[in-house]
Amino acid sequence: MPSTPFRLTLGAAIVLAAFSAQAQQATSAAPDSKEKLQQVEVKGTAANYDPRRDDTASKIVINHEEIIKYGDTMVTDVLKRLPGVTVGGGAGRMGGEVRMRGLGAGYTQVLINGERAPIGFSLDSISPDLIERIEVQRAASAEFSTQAVAGTINIVLKRAISTQQREAKPSFMAGHGVLSPSTSIQLSDRMGKMSYSLAVNGIYQEQDRENPATEEGTDAKGKPNLSRVTSNREKGNFRGLFIVPRLNWSLENGDALVSQSFIGMNRVHGNGHTNTVTTLGAPSVTPNLDYRNTVEFASLRTDLTWTHKIEGGGKLDAKIGVNLQSVDTTTHQWGHTQSGGPLILDRAIDTNGREHGLSTTGKYLSAAMEGHSLAFGWDGGYSKRSDENLQVDLPIPGYKPFNINENSDATVSRFATFVQDEWNVTPRWSVYTGVRWEGIQTKTTGNTFGTIENKSSVWSPVFQTLFKLPDSKGDQIRFALTRTYKAPATQSLTPRRSLSTNNSPTEPDRQGNPNLKPELALGLDASYEHYFAEGGLLSASVSTRRITDYTRQGLILDNGRWVSLPVNEGRANTHSLELEAKFPLRLVFEGAPAIDFRWNIARNWSRVESVPGPDNRLDQQTPLSSTLGLDYKDGALSMGGSLTFRNGGFVRISNTTSGYQSVRRDLDLYALLKTGPKTQWRFAVQNLLQQDLHNANIYADANGSDTRVATLPGHATARVTYEVKF
Repeated sequence: MPSTPFRLTLGAAIVLAAFSAQAQQATSAAPDSKEKLQQVEVKGTAANYDPRRDDTASKIVINHEEIIKYGDTMVTDVLKRLPGVTVGGGAGRMGGEVRMRGLGAGYTQVLINGERAPIGFSLDSISPDLIERIEVQRAASAEFSTQAVAGTINIVLKRAISTQQREAKPSFMAGHGVLSPSTSIQLSDRMGKMSYSLAVNGIYQEQDRENPATEEGTDAKGKPNLSRVTSNREKGNFRGLFIVPRLNWSLENGDALVSQSFIGMNRVHGNGHTNTVTTLGAPSVTPNLDYRNTVEFASLRTDLTWTHKIEGGGKLDAKIGVNLQSVDTTTHQWGHTQSGGPLILDRAIDTNGREHGLSTTGKYLSAAMEGHSLAFGWDGGYSKRSDENLQVDLPIPGYKPFNINENSDATVSRFATFVQDEWNVTPRWSVYTGVRWEGIQTKTTGNTFGTIENKSSVWSPVFQTLFKLPDSKGDQIRFALTRTYKAPATQSLTPRRSLSTNNSPTEPDRQGNPNLKPELALGLDASYEHYFAEGGLLSASVSTRRITDYTRQGLILDNGRWVSLPVNEGRANTHSLELEAKFPLRLVFEGAPAIDFRWNIARNWSRVESVPGPDNRLDQQTPLSSTLGLDYKDGALSMGGSLTFRNGGFVRISNTTSGYQSVRRDLDLYALLKTGPKTQWRFAVQNLLQQDLHNANIYADANGSDTRVATLPGHATARVTYEVKF
């Protein structure tokens, strides 16, 4: 890989070092700065413990107050502002993929309370009001699954507190084509040796959105031979109810039992119309399409954790969990050659999925050796999923029906064991070492294919170290060496095909590949951090990953239909550079207003060896992302905003396929007004710039090209929330 990233890192480190020196001078010039610096250096109390600064493992922890600051209704809108994190899709749209280091395609591991979410679970099913904290881990650890090539995001749901709490948050959001009332209620209390908390969030949303697209084609000589414009308008609504109960019991012998559950139910209903006008070339198969679809989703996840303290300072945590999930989708499509023309398609599609599973995790923490935090444990689970897909085309004279009756059963068995140790070698030097063995076995059977079995296992050694530089109060460096992997998802292994209505190279059918192998990655991470008074931080970090058996989306022509399926394709390399700064302005400019400054930027490079350049980077990788934020507080009023930038550009996926993503800019503003000791109003405006997003799929070979560009129109939304404690 070229040395450009490392030269940029060296330059960035010099700039940060110079800036930190200026900040230290500004701090020393303030009359009370000496006292504040001494307070930061006090160790051993919870108030002064900062997991980002003090833990050997590199992580960023976002607390509840930061999570709800902007009044977001979706977790993905919270995550997009975090350093090194990007989210696919448009602002305010559900289902955007969360990415670290700009890497999509499942390289980022997302956990809920330390465990992987079940198949098909949407992260946006969790309201930000239900979250206690978000942990962003740049390097893998042995305790959690090492299916974290890019990193791990762990979402920790709310826990019980020691004092009584009663809080309600009715809210209302409106924008172009969007109307959404919601409410959140949180209760908690302690009764003797038992405490409880209950968080309930209900939301209703109406949407009326347009998603236009264009398609252009050329022949072998570059002469235009295809031109189409597609308009698509969909109206629908979303209803969701999410409940998070938690019970804590303190037993007589000092043990503790904790029961926590997540119950989610939602229903999406939509009606839409798609009209395709072809001005050059052959018309599409179904130029006019009306459709109606309904999706009903229900999920229950409950865990019981036992904590047992052992003489000598040891502790055992053991957890068992149950997961139940169902999803039912009903779709009806009516196709016409033209508006008001004869019916050429009358299709009903019903898909049903059911999943149930058991999981268990445990960790024994030993304090037998002074200066060491030695732990070992296990992580296992079994799940079974059944899917049915029934498609019926009513017979229409002159048109051949395409009926499907598929069902499949998939079982996933996994087990992992790990050992890890965090060793405080000296007061300024700590070392984390660990190793994890993880094995996964899947078995899939169906009525349209034979039994498919896959087994994979990986040894993952992990090393991380933190060194606090001598003769400094806030400078430290980190280094990590990890081996991670990404196992194929069950749906990626199943050769069941999902059909596109108007099949083409840019709108192909989709199918799994039972021959997929896991991707393995060797990673290096290094960072420099400077901390100063009042939560100020400057940091620069670099990382590199070498991925073997890289998986990309292949494209084949099968019996006259284009099919996209995942395939292993040799090796890929990716590199990242991240810079971050946050501090109160008065530390740099004497007499500045009470404004906190936040800024981060991430630059990502990658190269797929089997794909010729240029632009042969990892599919869906974000080359550049950045967030600039300002927060102001004056008595009862707090306000601020953030500007998030995400670059796109061209990417070459294979010899014949390419993609394009436009630049995305999101400007979000918020204000919080405390009107009493128990009441406050929260105002928020999202996507103030209203920027449209464009995504292109491109196919080109010796016979010509086909380019399809889809547009997601950008619209602003405004939200007001009344928060009251009672």
